[in-house]
Amino acid sequence: MTDDLSAPLGQTTPRKRRFRLPFTAPQAIVTVCGLFLLMFLGFALFGRDPTGGEPVVVAKFDPAKLPGANQSSIPSAAPPAAPSGQRTVTIIDGSNGERREMKVGDDETPAGLDAGAPAMMSGINQRLLENSRYGMVPTAADGLKPWRVYASGTDLQRARAATMPTISIVIGGLGVGAAKTNDAIVKLPAAVTLAFTPYGSDPGTLVERARARKHEVLLQLPMEPYDYPDNDPGPQTLLATAGPEQNVDRLMWLMSRFQGYVGFTNFMGSRFLVTDSAMQPIIQQAAKRGLAWLDDGSVPRSLAGQLAGAQGVPAATADAVVDRVPTSAEIDKSLMELETLARERGSAVGMASALPISIERIGTWAQRLEKRGILLVPLTTILMKSKSS
Repeated sequence: MTDDLSAPLGQTTPRKRRFRLPFTAPQAIVTVCGLFLLMFLGFALFGRDPTGGEPVVVAKFDPAKLPGANQSSIPSAAPPAAPSGQRTVTIIDGSNGERREMKVGDDETPAGLDAGAPAMMSGINQRLLENSRYGMVPTAADGLKPWRVYASGTDLQRARAATMPTISIVIGGLGVGAAKTNDAIVKLPAAVTLAFTPYGSDPGTLVERARARKHEVLLQLPMEPYDYPDNDPGPQTLLATAGPEQNVDRLMWLMSRFQGYVGFTNFMGSRFLVTDSAMQPIIQQAAKRGLAWLDDGSVPRSLAGQLAGAQGVPAATADAVVDRVPTSAEIDKSLMELETLARERGSAVGMASALPISIERIGTWAQRLEKRGILLVPLTTILMKSKSS
């Protein structure tokens, strides 16, 4: 056999070299995954989405045409506005930044209102409005406070309330769901106070309808519960972990959603209401703007009443949720307990939701209440009664 020693010189066949990549397949996979991770971290650290995917209201607005506007403080450039007489909500997708316009109303501009001005609700005192970057928010001015200016009821009713046991019923969760909101507005007596969330496509229209039927109105502020974000009250929730500036900015957005309310009440808030540093700026804003406060009574250790008293904010705490068990028998029982409490203390406050059974039972109960020597009154009547006693 021929081997390397016996083979003729110069007759060896050269071997062909195989082409090899400078890296292995596992190395390539690791490199690609690393690059992807670096891109993701870069986007998370340096990408900016100031709205966080929350809805943004876009409305045509010219602050220069508002009465008393300071021309020197008005920016010369204004963002694009919706067509005259049309209101829209811009929904921003938090994952990709995509914007989508949603038309929420096409009311015609009322006669005498400039097409460049925002649509104003009827019965709103223009002196009690302050411009913010989100729109108009309530404020106290010239010795006037919204909680008194927008209070329903008459002097005669308040005089009667001063000598009789009184009960105030507050219906919460309105503004989302036009059908249930309209039922509460139309079917309940005017003395029932209605609390609106800041959400819904056009809460201002529903609030205006409620005020036209002489209902007193509250703004429900979404506040952080202990199980947040698993239990999320909604966009612009006031957070116990946020700084005062961020929470006040969120409060401005919430306050701008509609006008004509007498004060605030909490929506959830088991963690927020017991956090002094978080509650202080909110109560201070209520005091500054002449607004009342209603604690819904759901958080036993809530600081709201104590802080409101220290800041001179008229405040009350609900004594019971009358439809905690939403059956006719249990609702009737809770209403009777409120009557007993009103006779003992002079006044009582009950909370309820806009469930059909709640509206039906409260409406029936209210028809016979005065015959039993108790007066159904708006929330501010009880606040005025407590201040005078």
